[in-house]
Amino acid sequence: SVLKCRLQVWYIFDSFVPETPFSLLSNCTIDTSYRFTFYQVSYSVIFLLGLATNSLALHRLRQSSCAMSSTAIYMVSLSAADMFFVISLPLRIYYYNQKAKDPFSWTPGIAYCYLTFILKYISLYGGIFFLVCIAVDRYLAVVHPLVTMHSRQLVAQLLSGGIWCLVLGLSIGLPLLRSAAAQQHQPCLLDPSSHRHRTIILVALCLVCGSFLLPTVVLLYSYCRVLSVLRQPRHRSRSKRHSRKHTLRLIYRVLGVFLLCFVPYHINLLGYTLTHVGLLPHCGLAKVTRAVHPVVLSLASSNCCLNPLIYYFSSSLVHREALGGGGSSRH
Repeated sequence: SVLKCRLQVWYIFDSFVPETPFSLLSNCTIDTSYRFTFYQVSYSVIFLLGLATNSLALHRLRQSSCAMSSTAIYMVSLSAADMFFVISLPLRIYYYNQKAKDPFSWTPGIAYCYLTFILKYISLYGGIFFLVCIAVDRYLAVVHPLVTMHSRQLVAQLLSGGIWCLVLGLSIGLPLLRSAAAQQHQPCLLDPSSHRHRTIILVALCLVCGSFLLPTVVLLYSYCRVLSVLRQPRHRSRSKRHSRKHTLRLIYRVLGVFLLCFVPYHINLLGYTLTHVGLLPHCGLAKVTRAVHPVVLSLASSNCCLNPLIYYFSSSLVHREALGGGGSSRH
């Protein structure tokens, strides 16, 4: 049965999970008090690693800015997007520190909510889109080798600019969408028992899932085509074996980061939200998705630490392309 009381909960699409019973299902609760300590520890580790790795990646990429390849352009944007999330982590750590002391002692203001939401979305979906851009760049380099380096650099600059506009629009739009329903004295809260609030949550869910599913299709298609071409005999010759190996390493690392960080988060988010608003009244699923929500959210957040590793382990490919000028055969 559905609870008749109006339950106010933290907005579902951020790390602020419900402070009150999380679902509209009666007698369906689970203790997730561990999340306060878990988030403090995980975000502290992510902050230190993310600050160090992204600062080093940006420094090294800036040093090669005079001869920057298309892949390097995407990686600069990727590291910049990650830094937005890294600088928001102290705010989140402070929030969970206050909640660990007393769950009802402190409520963040509207500026705090907007800032943390916006910085999170910039990193999360900036990371997704720029990883896809790297996939598209490999697709052009391998499947369409006649496309010159200069053309790919121009595409990278234009596409990066467009994605930044899209990411900023999405990052600002989702918090504004939420604020259209939130009460003035509780700007971070939504009420899933309210039809209007439920509609806002579901619209935001569709935007979030669409922002994940479409890039996923593009990424998988690009890499499937690249792998298909690399299996051809002409790419198995000794002269191209080294380039092929580096391209495959880049592909596997991007796929690994993408699947590890984003797939569990979005799958859990879908089940979490549908049970949360009462569209999928399954108590077992509701308990599981809420219990693992802190884990998959921290896993998605760790993307900002793993992305720089893509650059470090693929730097030889990036610098070879940068020094290769317009050589279209360089993959």
